[in-house]
Amino acid sequence: MNVQPVSSNERARHIVNFQEALPLLSDTRAGAPDHLVGVELPEVTPLEKQRLRTYVAMIVLDLLAIAGTFGLAGLLYYGNAAAYDALVQAQLLAPLYLTIALYNGSYSVAALASFGTSLRRALKALALAGVALLLLVFLTKTGANYSRATFLVSMVTGAFGLGVARYIMHEVVRRRYGDRIENVLIVDDGGPALHIKGAWRVNARERGMHPDAADPLQLDLLGHWFAPMDRVIVTCQAHQRAKWAMVLKSQSVEGEIVDETVGRLGAVGARRDGDQGFLLVSHRPLSLRERAAKRALDLAISVPALLLLSPLLVAVAIGIRMQDGGPALFVQNRTGRGSRIFRMYKFRSMRLTREDRAGHVSASREDARITPLGRLIRATSIDELPQLLNVVRGDMSLVGPRPHALGSRAGERLFWEIDERYSQRHSLKPGLTGLAQVRGFRGATDCEEDLVNRLQSDLQYLDGWSMWRDLGILLATLRVMVHDRAF
Repeated sequence: MNVQPVSSNERARHIVNFQEALPLLSDTRAGAPDHLVGVELPEVTPLEKQRLRTYVAMIVLDLLAIAGTFGLAGLLYYGNAAAYDALVQAQLLAPLYLTIALYNGSYSVAALASFGTSLRRALKALALAGVALLLLVFLTKTGANYSRATFLVSMVTGAFGLGVARYIMHEVVRRRYGDRIENVLIVDDGGPALHIKGAWRVNARERGMHPDAADPLQLDLLGHWFAPMDRVIVTCQAHQRAKWAMVLKSQSVEGEIVDETVGRLGAVGARRDGDQGFLLVSHRPLSLRERAAKRALDLAISVPALLLLSPLLVAVAIGIRMQDGGPALFVQNRTGRGSRIFRMYKFRSMRLTREDRAGHVSASREDARITPLGRLIRATSIDELPQLLNVVRGDMSLVGPRPHALGSRAGERLFWEIDERYSQRHSLKPGLTGLAQVRGFRGATDCEEDLVNRLQSDLQYLDGWSMWRDLGILLATLRVMVHDRAF
């Protein structure tokens, strides 16, 4: 297959020309899932963390430019005393500027891609910060403490300093990123022709990519393709759009579907680029800042918890080994963020010869497969503690939808056969605990209603995340660690 970027003379927005072919690499990792061994996957470097480091550099350079130009203006025009006054004003202005700049897109993909956009937004943030500072000085009646002339001259030189800083960063970005600020993938599944400058392109049928939300292995394959991408655009036939939309909702990615009727209808709730229309059908549940905060919370709690609980973990591991000589850990494939499969750890609670690695049968109250020690650690949720290792590794979070085994059933049906929304819960990292668990929806899924109740809680958790909510769920979990459905 010829995999190559699309070239076009159409308006490229913030995606610019990139002339290399999409690099592919066969998955030969040790321990790779069988369905991915030998499968060619994109060897593309994710750009999100690189952009984050660039934003931090822009912030530092902006603040240095403001402080430097304010101090220099005061020194050149009015001497040492005015220079000190100007630096004090810069110190007051800086947090106001930074707050406004963070919210008006001064640190965004568009600002990285276009010097004009970057400069306009930075100058607007500076002007608004200046107005806010004047209002603050007026309300606190401290205007007599500062020189108005120094402030006006410093604002003018500050604008010039920001312009220089933004130009320097524009050149740094151009040399560092080349012509590519974002990774955009076009999935061609037989739909309308689509040309976006700089986008990667893949033929879905030739790569065995199908919009089947009921196939966890297919979702895992798509998850590996989509993981390094910032946006995924699918062009397919009309009857396939609903299926692709459902699949994109299971991935942690900005997903769009080409729909030629958008342009004809002049829809205001969709995006248009040239003569093509795009329907946004999925997005990342958390912003970059929210994901960073959630990851910081995970590490701040899980690392100390592992250290404090290490004597208990060692004692339980020894007890399991002494019981029947088998391994202390039970490792099972579960579906994680972006529908990608990962290996989840638990303390082994079942007899070595009776393990159900696919998860076809839920444990019951009088389950003969469970060992005496296993019954104790399941009743107290101690069997789940090794998942703190998954949290530290980044496979899981402390709070999120619980990861299910690939063969999990509710009644006689597989989980994803019960509700078509099931795969949407995989757009976020799975959790050690979650909203469903603190509401009592845990344990065996004897009927379909058990799964529906959990799914409803999981989807509610995805809508409106906050750190305070995570902390509340963690505290509530302490009350349900010992429960009557733990068997």
